[in-house]
Amino acid sequence: MPTPRRTFKTESKQIILFSTATMKSQPKHQSKMPLLSVALMASVQHAMWISPYCASAFVQPKITSRIIVQPKDTPPSSTAIFLADSSDIQAKLKQQMAKLQERDRSSHSIAPDDLNVVYEDEHIVVVNKPSGVLTVPTNPTNPSLIQAVYARFGCESNRMDKMVVHRLGMDTSGLVVFARTESALRSMNSLFRTRKITRQYEALVCGHLEKDEGEIELPLMRDYEFPPYMRVSTEEHQRALIGLSAGDVGKKILESPKESLTRYVVEGREEVEGKEVTRVTLTSVSGRTHQLNVHCAAIGHPIVGDSVYGCNGEAAANGGLDEADLPADKASVELQQAIAGVVAGKPMCVHAKSISFRHPVTKEDLSFESDASF
Repeated sequence: MPTPRRTFKTESKQIILFSTATMKSQPKHQSKMPLLSVALMASVQHAMWISPYCASAFVQPKITSRIIVQPKDTPPSSTAIFLADSSDIQAKLKQQMAKLQERDRSSHSIAPDDLNVVYEDEHIVVVNKPSGVLTVPTNPTNPSLIQAVYARFGCESNRMDKMVVHRLGMDTSGLVVFARTESALRSMNSLFRTRKITRQYEALVCGHLEKDEGEIELPLMRDYEFPPYMRVSTEEHQRALIGLSAGDVGKKILESPKESLTRYVVEGREEVEGKEVTRVTLTSVSGRTHQLNVHCAAIGHPIVGDSVYGCNGEAAANGGLDEADLPADKASVELQQAIAGVVAGKPMCVHAKSISFRHPVTKEDLSFESDASF
């Protein structure tokens, strides 16, 4: 969280101001914003104007969900109002969760003997997950990978949930590690928490990336406009949450922006039925929810077959950024639409191809690899 700069009090309400200049990273478009004036309104008739140098604000306790944001010295008549409506967020979330639950029911069943086991010992199991299979069931009746792993290997606690160390999205194929003992579970959780595990993904993205390698460093937040999905965090979208409570919209929507870093290396520039795509190795340094999908979309090269963050997907386009914020080598909308038509009905082209870590019990250095099917 950024360092507090000033604290103002009015009646029983406390307003804490922060400066985004103290943030370790922020998008270029965010750092170049004009100075803003912010009015937190207890009512339309009574406004308290705060420092024009405030870059973001957090309110304790709740005052209102109405925020007025305008450039410095702009007349009140041209004020822009940004509102995050809690009832609208709840309705959208409910609708989307129903869709996701229906989609989860389509998870493929996998028999214990059909598991592609890459490594096993008394403490851990490493399995190559196929696309179209849930790692962990959202409902006990939905088929999942963990059910097959538990049925075949069991675990010390005799509890299936005590085997889960991490997970891959249903459409993502590749390497998944499961714990079989309590000590392995604790140690693996610690390795993930302290980022001492290296995971690399292979993906096809739309268009040809100009640079052979690079980093994507954009903070992520839950998207209140398209819940429960993620987006790049921006000043405007953070301000729009002021005045909302966890009781209104849930804790995840109000979580602070998460610093997120993805590294990419171009492995080849290819074509899919005459349409330009790039094969890349992606390293998720920070490991945030949907990080690779949002970051690829936010540089104008969404993952091929991504029905959520890709062209005409269910989440915000371009990772939530405006078209003008994308780099010059971005894949055109026309190209993205053409690729979407070619791969319609096929799995998303992203695969967890390698994972390296120190064994949670023996402390042996382990590294596993798996080839992508695309």
